[in-house]
Amino acid sequence: VRSGPTCVRQLADWGANVIKIETPPHLEKGEGPGGPRSNADFQNLHRNKRSITLDLKSPQGLAAFKRMVEKADVVVENFRPDVKDRLGIDYESLKKINKRIVLGSISGFGQDGPYRDRPGFDQIAQGMGGLMSITGLPGQGPVRVGIPIADLSAGLFCALGIMVALLEREVSGEGQWVNTSLLQAQIFMLDFQAARWLQMHEVAKQAGNNHPTSIPTGVFKTKDGHINIASTGQVMWERLCNALQAPELIKHPDYTTGALRSKNRDALNAEIDKRTEHKTSAEWIDIFNKIGVPCGPIYAIDEMFADEQVTHVGIAQAAKRPDGSEQVFVGQPVKLSRTPSKIVATPPAQGQ
Repeated sequence: VRSGPTCVRQLADWGANVIKIETPPHLEKGEGPGGPRSNADFQNLHRNKRSITLDLKSPQGLAAFKRMVEKADVVVENFRPDVKDRLGIDYESLKKINKRIVLGSISGFGQDGPYRDRPGFDQIAQGMGGLMSITGLPGQGPVRVGIPIADLSAGLFCALGIMVALLEREVSGEGQWVNTSLLQAQIFMLDFQAARWLQMHEVAKQAGNNHPTSIPTGVFKTKDGHINIASTGQVMWERLCNALQAPELIKHPDYTTGALRSKNRDALNAEIDKRTEHKTSAEWIDIFNKIGVPCGPIYAIDEMFADEQVTHVGIAQAAKRPDGSEQVFVGQPVKLSRTPSKIVATPPAQGQ
């Protein structure tokens, strides 16, 4: 639903000629990726693309698709693994048409193995990939992350794999099959939490707003709300204590080492809260930044887009609709000095 379009969006924003293949209207079963076409989600996923409708189950539709493959560099699909085999658009079939083709495939659980044919969905991958067991407050029970992180990361990893395959093609002259899954992407995104188990046999648990290993790092009360403070390591810890005008905490026997601060995190957080709640969030952010302690406000999404740094980096980008009106999208988060990404076209109508 989302991972394939996310992958392709990465390529489209840098100028790839993308043709989005859709089911003809009379064969559609419910809404497509991103919900209704007018939905903000659909619109943000499908900018910078053209659209064609093809019935790949019909001989004519399949023949039209194969003519496109003759000239294409990349095909991306996120069907269940067996679908492309039934349609005859698997990598071995496409390679016979164009040996330079790169096929990017994203599935729920992998292209083979015992779960191969299961339907995949982001939240299922979040649960199976371990993320929901470490998200939320201690003892709260499993909590999903507020974004489709398995879908998004699988799409990004597939795009990265495609770029590697295109680079390798410059050497070999041949394409290859790039495949990932929501489950694999989600596990990779666990990063240090997964490494804790593989290398130290520590099973991470829910830590709420506390960093799992670097204490004190978390959410603290202020006079008018809450802020994040991250004081990793001894130097940063001592800076924090001095900024709080609480040098006595540095030598407190419960907090002298990182291990002790981690063990006594709840009491330590309470000590910090007692001090931070006497000034506003803005006052503390100013104080901590001047002394070099990482900190920041906790924004709602509208507040985030109004922030002066977010405005400065220009991640909200406008494009013109065919009628001349403006539509705003989330732009790419990376800049290249000679090759800018750009949103040049709003999402296509079906078959446009």
